[in-house]
Amino acid sequence: MKQILVYSDSLTWGIIPGTRKRLDFDDRWTGFMENALNTVGDRVRVIENCLNGRRTAWEDPFLPGRRGINGIQQIIEMHSPLDLVIVALGTNDFQSMHQINAWQSAQGIRAIVNYIKTSPVEPGMPIPPVLIVVPPLIKTPKGPIAPKFEGGETKIVGLAQEYEKVSDELGCHYFDCSSVTTASLADGIHLDKNQHHIVGSAISKIAHKLLY
Repeated sequence: MKQILVYSDSLTWGIIPGTRKRLDFDDRWTGFMENALNTVGDRVRVIENCLNGRRTAWEDPFLPGRRGINGIQQIIEMHSPLDLVIVALGTNDFQSMHQINAWQSAQGIRAIVNYIKTSPVEPGMPIPPVLIVVPPLIKTPKGPIAPKFEGGETKIVGLAQEYEKVSDELGCHYFDCSSVTTASLADGIHLDKNQHHIVGSAISKIAHKLLY
């Protein structure tokens, strides 16, 4: 059985836009991807490691443990052997308390990938390939989370291009969610259920090629 680790934030955790509720596994893009792969005959297990508010390389001043570069090597070691790691982060870098631009967020992704590639896995176990997933662009934030993401729609501009540069330089694979969908109209940040399905379907095709 192939194992895929997904290292991400609330966009993958499956928060329902405008609420504090969570989509079922089958409706999150990770679950949709797993089901799609297994339906075509692949034997795949998706391991979710998705923390709401997780950044790439910055701390949340109000909640502990949201710095994505911390602990990633231990997570890789914990779940090895892995056949693919999907890193889907970035949106929270553009919260209102950070003055971070797209280039800086991409350097956070670069650091995470470098940690993955130097993880202390057991002898003979592979360092898995990495797929970098770019979150959809932030729209005008709405609802209760609007103050948290105020100005994010401006700061995030250019993220896909910067992530693609990092992917090319580090020999990673790359997918931009904005190529298939947008952020939810409900809050301007997260994904609606149908958007999870669209993203899961698209990434399942990439994963199939990488795994088989």
